[in-house]
Amino acid sequence: MKISARNRLKGKIIEVKKGATTAHVRIDIGGGSIVTASITNDAVDELGLAVGGDAYAVVKASDVMIAVD
Repeated sequence: MKISARNRLKGKIIEVKKGATTAHVRIDIGGGSIVTASITNDAVDELGLAVGGDAYAVVKASDVMIAVD
């Protein structure tokens, strides 16, 4: 598979927590950093995501916002 997004972070899946319709998938990308993605349960099943598997977190965003109190 090829993809145009340049922000690809390869790591190991450390948690897959399914909810009613949406799952939270946590990927350890190394250096003490963990990325969490919210995807559908169907996507988890179709991709065969499981703890210990390799996966990419692909980030495609037009804006990144930062706020402080």
